[in-house]
Amino acid sequence: MTTAPEPALVLAVCTGNICRSPAVERLLAARLAGTDVVVASAGTRGVVGAPVSAPMVPLMAAAGADASGFAARRLNATVARDADLVLALARRHRAAIVETVPALVRRTFTLLELARLLEHVDPADLHAAGATPGERVRALPRLATAVRPQAGRGEDDVLDPYGGSDELYRQSFGQLAPAVEAIAAALLA
Repeated sequence: MTTAPEPALVLAVCTGNICRSPAVERLLAARLAGTDVVVASAGTRGVVGAPVSAPMVPLMAAAGADASGFAARRLNATVARDADLVLALARRHRAAIVETVPALVRRTFTLLELARLLEHVDPADLHAAGATPGERVRALPRLATAVRPQAGRGEDDVLDPYGGSDELYRQSFGQLAPAVEAIAAALLA
């Protein structure tokens, strides 16, 4: 009797784990529901136990993601070490992740960076790398890194809306949601 492989783990990381990273977690989890991918999140200065910031909740709900039951947690080596792919919401988060778990350096990207790199990854290469979304998650860091020269540089930081207006939350969500959609589409193709 064979056992199913462990699901692939995608970890989203922001500062407080109450605005951006929970939105990424719940959006990506909703898109990949029923697959061999688990999505989690944490914050470099996580507000442990806090729910999703109130202005983010309706934005998530309108996009089909449920914020209920969420509890923020802090990034640490135990939380991060098993991640197959880490999505930082800003460059400073990427640096903190790699400082916490240096072995993740090749599996950590900012969310916007990975979405930009995916535009240059041949879908056939991603499909050939694995039959399931989880297998593709594990192959994605290698494939994305290989296309860095073609992708060039761009904006890598998603706006931090914490403490800001509803409009700032909409702007932040407007940056992260299309990137999540691009990643989910690539993994499900």
